[in-house]
Amino acid sequence: MKSSNASFAKALRRLRKERHVSQEALAFEAGLDRTYISLLELGRRSPTLDTMSAIACALNISLIDLAEAIQASTPPPGE
Repeated sequence: MKSSNASFAKALRRLRKERHVSQEALAFEAGLDRTYISLLELGRRSPTLDTMSAIACALNISLIDLAEAIQASTPPPGE
């Protein structure tokens, strides 16, 4: 799994769970399939900007907040 996918996966799962939202509910609100949300959380898919925007909107956060969560989930260089 690429580190960027892993960072996004970790951030997405954390944000979703903090808001007590199921994968199914998030998928519905974002206009995506539940299995796609699962694949994102497993780091097996790379989201497009449109997908990240839809997920941020469904989580009621800004793209900047989503980007900051991803950055916080990114390990420092060399790890």
